[in-house]
Amino acid sequence: MSISTSITSKITFSILAIFLSVASNRSTAGAEQTIPATPTQQTVQTRIGPLLFQNGYPSEQTVNKLYDEMDFQRATQSYLWALPAIGFKALMDANLKTFGAKQGDIVLYRDLKDKSGMLTPNITTLYAFSFWDLVKNGPLVVEVPAGGTAGGILDIWQQPITDMGQTGPDKGSGGKYLILAPGDPMIDAPGYRVFRSTSNQVWFGTRGLDPDKSVAEATIRKFRIYSWNNRANPGTTNFIPVGGRAWTSAQPNTIQYWRLLSELYQNEPVAPRDRMMFGMLASLGISPGKPFNPTPKQAKILTDAAVIGELMARTVAFDKRYEGAIVYPGKHWEYAVLFDLDQENPTRTRVQFDERSSWFYEAIGMSVGMQGRTLGAGQVYIEASKDKNGNWLNGSNFYKMHVDPQPPVKQFWSITLYDNVTRGPLLTSQGSADLSSRKSDLVTNPDGSVDVYFGPIRPSNATNWIQTNADKGWFPYFRFYGPMQPYFDKTWQLNDIEPIVRQ
Repeated sequence: MSISTSITSKITFSILAIFLSVASNRSTAGAEQTIPATPTQQTVQTRIGPLLFQNGYPSEQTVNKLYDEMDFQRATQSYLWALPAIGFKALMDANLKTFGAKQGDIVLYRDLKDKSGMLTPNITTLYAFSFWDLVKNGPLVVEVPAGGTAGGILDIWQQPITDMGQTGPDKGSGGKYLILAPGDPMIDAPGYRVFRSTSNQVWFGTRGLDPDKSVAEATIRKFRIYSWNNRANPGTTNFIPVGGRAWTSAQPNTIQYWRLLSELYQNEPVAPRDRMMFGMLASLGISPGKPFNPTPKQAKILTDAAVIGELMARTVAFDKRYEGAIVYPGKHWEYAVLFDLDQENPTRTRVQFDERSSWFYEAIGMSVGMQGRTLGAGQVYIEASKDKNGNWLNGSNFYKMHVDPQPPVKQFWSITLYDNVTRGPLLTSQGSADLSSRKSDLVTNPDGSVDVYFGPIRPSNATNWIQTNADKGWFPYFRFYGPMQPYFDKTWQLNDIEPIVRQ
């Protein structure tokens, strides 16, 4: 072998050794990648506690925790969403089950005791309510008498189908109204004002406005309600006084809330905007037209959500954060009604979710007249839950409110106090926690202004005094009946409720 041949062989061997070494390293690296690795665990700190994930997937404990939280969150927001419908259902059940009324009977709520189970009623005027199933009973006919009444027909979401009486198309002159179900064919009915409901079940409600209570009730008793199918022989309309019976229509904060929702939707069409909410409730056993039989776990989540949902609603109502809630800049009076009749904003880009939650947590019903937008007709509702200093109103404290001369009302004004938990009338040993310009014993100052005092006992210098319950919260509604221009342009403003030292 030559020297050159020997050198060439050594070089070739060296190159081969290097190649084999690199290949071996690559092979070894590949082998290492195929060896099962220990799972990568990550704990994510969240507002609901630590959540464990393995290789990006949730652990079984995390899956259960997140689904429970998802269902709970969906249920709390569904509680707020359903407030108008449950308010409708609770009031209907009181009429039909507690008072023994049949559909088409008119229940009369005359005084404080009759209205004690109602959400924020006025104590001044007579109420008259009835309920009707358009599918079971046929199209509804309402004969409205001429005279001082104001009310209308609402669907199950308390959206007005039409006003009646002074704020309705008849303008107080009376007339016949025909209400059709969503699926009814159109009816040619000369002499009737025809409207179509968005729900199968509807609520008729009206108020007697005459200051003479006997005249007001006589006018209300001229209403007639019957089925279009029986128009040839409608029979008489029955009137049932509450008669002081105990009852309540406040939305419950228990599992009963969801039972009422399920019962209400056993035979109701679902509006497009409500389908998302029913989609979120499906995993909790609530679906339109299906029986409600929650599992123990579902029932626990729904019960917990009803408790928190009610507290959320209370917060939305008494400490409003949505735009435009304050009536007078720098003061603590808020608009009780700040949503449109269809519960959507004017540009129809959103449902007025918080605005309607606030109202329907506190109150029942809605109509054109209740919107407070008509000069000289209907009514305005403003409310306060804080005094002039921004502190919550407390039944143990003493307060004064000065009503300036010439309140801008065509009819009258009133202030009524309510329990901030039940939202019903404040019940004290004094009787009605209410004062109005209609009262014969109202004391006015020489300039026509009025001073109203609030407290658990009468201050020595108090003329117009409304009693409160010590150690309990309260809130007032101030109502303008027939609001006039100075209300709208705010050249007349209602003063804040001021804390005072009892004398």
